[in-house]
Amino acid sequence: QVQLVESGGGLVQAGGSLRLSCAASGMIVSVNNMGWYRQAPGKLRELVARITIGGSTMYADSVKGRFTISRDNAKNTVYLQMNSLKPEDTAVYYCNRLLFSGNSWHASGSWGQGTQVTVSS
Repeated sequence: QVQLVESGGGLVQAGGSLRLSCAASGMIVSVNNMGWYRQAPGKLRELVARITIGGSTMYADSVKGRFTISRDNAKNTVYLQMNSLKPEDTAVYYCNRLLFSGNSWHASGSWGQGTQVTVSS
């Protein structure tokens, strides 16, 4: 079955950087649209970055210019490089496959355990 395992989170000071990894098994990331979501306490889960099968990327306005999504086809892994981190980036980060439906992108698979990112001020 499909399994997505997120890792790389941690505690970092504002202005710091982290790189998150999403290792996939039971599926091939290069033939799927993939996204990174985050969920802060008391808030809805939001899509922050997306990479399509063709390699085009999209970012939420809140992270544009600071986050970069990429994938390594050989490792079947999707990454999220996060720079210039802010306290408001504190959340649990998840990856998932994406489907485009009804004029918007939606997560299409089961959620993993996520990885906690905490940014201190």
